[in-house]
Amino acid sequence: MKITIDEDKCVGAGQCVLAADEVFDQRDEDGIVVLLNPAPPHGLLARVEDAAARCPALAIEVEQ
Repeated sequence: MKITIDEDKCVGAGQCVLAADEVFDQRDEDGIVVLLNPAPPHGLLARVEDAAARCPALAIEVEQ
């Protein structure tokens, strides 16, 4: 799995962090998503896909 983030689209809603905090975090100064692990283990696939689906700005892309 490969994850790509478009920081320009991110609105700082934090839904990705709630769905998969092992993979996503937010910058303190503006809430923009931070990708902690661009290639997480397959066992986190469902949570990462859920995070991408929850993103109101569609800033997260997941490739398998």
